Amino acid sequence: MALINPKKREVQVKIVYYGPGRGGKTTNLEYINRKFKKRILSEMVTVKTYGDRTLFFDFLPFDMGEIKGHSIKIQLYTVPGQVKYNATRRLVLRGVDGVVFVADSMDLRREMNIRSLQNLKENLESFNKNILNVPIVMQYNKRDLSEEGIPILPIETMQKDLNHQLKAPYFPASAVSGENVTATMKKIIALTVSSLRKKLE
Repeated sequence: MALINPKKREVQVKIVYYGPGRGGKTTNLEYINRKFKKRILSEMVTVKTYGDRTLFFDFLPFDMGEIKGHSIKIQLYTVPGQVKYNATRRLVLRGVDGVVFVADSMDLRREMNIRSLQNLKENLESFNKNILNVPIVMQYNKRDLSEEGIPILPIETMQKDLNHQLKAPYFPASAVSGENVTATMKKIIALTVSSLRKKLE
């Protein structure tokens, strides 16, 4: 649940980018960090785990209004994607308000996407959260690889595999070129803030 700081009169909203290793979570946050430099309130912190990374920074959102007279501050996190870092992933998810699930469009990553979504579901359950009740946006990343002749999954297949039950908003994207990175982020911020407003008011 969002942290409310009565002294600063601000609500801290935590959004986590989740998904399989090397799917583009870090690239999403690096793109946002570059594009919205003026809105970023802190240095981007990278916690390196062997062969993987967790990132974090505070983000000043677009004008979202206020919640109960408090200004809104967004914290964006990524989790390490590799299976062996599940304890870290669970730790990062603690107190999460919204999730972007970054799925890898590469054909050969199909199974990893499905496993990663199942892992998200289980880790949320460890905090008594139901994935169906958490604001979530699906991002089908690496769509640009088709131009290089790399086989990618059709959107319909990814929808069937990952989103038939959630029915979450989704975006085909390329975190490298920035295609739909901002749209994904704006959507999850809007959904999360709207959900918190309902809970808090």
